[in-house]
Amino acid sequence: MSSPQTAADPKSLMRSIIQRIATGPTMSKDITAAEARAGMGAILAQQVDPIQAGVFLIALRMKREADDELRGILDAVRDATTPVVAAVDEVVDIADPYDGYNRCLPAAPFLAAVLAQCGVPALTQGAEAIGPKFGVTHRAVLAAAGVPVDLDTAAAAARLADPALGWTYLDQRAFCPALHGLNGLRAAVVKRQALTTVEGLTRPIAGRTKTHLVTGFVHTKYPRIYALLARHAGFDSALLVRGVEGGVIPSLRQSGVCFNYQDGGAEQPFGIDPATLDIDEAVRAVPLPDDLPQTVRPGDEDTMALDIAATARAAAQVGMAALAGERGPTYDSLVFTAALILWHLGREPSLAAAGGRVRAVLDSGLAQRRVC
Repeated sequence: MSSPQTAADPKSLMRSIIQRIATGPTMSKDITAAEARAGMGAILAQQVDPIQAGVFLIALRMKREADDELRGILDAVRDATTPVVAAVDEVVDIADPYDGYNRCLPAAPFLAAVLAQCGVPALTQGAEAIGPKFGVTHRAVLAAAGVPVDLDTAAAAARLADPALGWTYLDQRAFCPALHGLNGLRAAVVKRQALTTVEGLTRPIAGRTKTHLVTGFVHTKYPRIYALLARHAGFDSALLVRGVEGGVIPSLRQSGVCFNYQDGGAEQPFGIDPATLDIDEAVRAVPLPDDLPQTVRPGDEDTMALDIAATARAAAQVGMAALAGERGPTYDSLVFTAALILWHLGREPSLAAAGGRVRAVLDSGLAQRRVC
């Protein structure tokens, strides 16, 4: 916890922090978890000059955030979040990249509906647009599919507890408006910073007995960091998938690696192979249609990017078709990841058995009925 002095004088605290973390590649010093928490808390409360806030984030990134600094920043974000407990025993919290996708059509927005049909209440979270990628997000795809994306936390928790639904989307704007209010600052910083690492670990909706994290990574240093932060946030278990574009969907055409932990224990690596589930695709992920329009990237008039609305509609169309049993890369993406989650939770004895269960759900078309 921050001391009374730091809590009462955030400008002096931030000046002191910057003097230590922004002194060059060899002289910069780490700060304590309490200082990181107080500094990030002051930024979230808009008690710090935006220029200093940007220096805080980028200087930590340049020197590489220490574990205690990440814990402190996560604590500050969780301090600004009002969590609720849903009227279900267990919740799976899916934290896909908040900045979305720009090299494939995302299948993961429909993963929670599949899990719900398998008897696993699931939450997927996100935001409308986060830099620097400004890709196609869960919110954009689910909105295109007609799913309510502006629920408050209590209403989202009620959807989780509704047996006819059993899943929900929850937007960052609803569960942590102070963090969402920093989107302009984050876009100006341009590069990835600590907020990108911690924002999916706030645990806005928990289960009565257990809450499980599912998230993705690309770089090999992140499984340890995500596992450390997940334990710190109180997740009972975590499944960390090396997925396409850092998401939770693994490659459909090559073997890969995941990490998981159970009951707050140490994370363990394990290999995965799509062939185990009889997945034989020529593509790594759901390909982008050739006829998608392009538009100017936000804040960068010299760079063309995907038209988000058009791409979200395309992802919604193939996603809904997969939920109705239509075979293809989206169907296989849902089979692969949902099977991993069911196996991780101990709901099925093997990945192959879990895959068979997910295929039966998709082929029945029942998961599609939950998308409303």
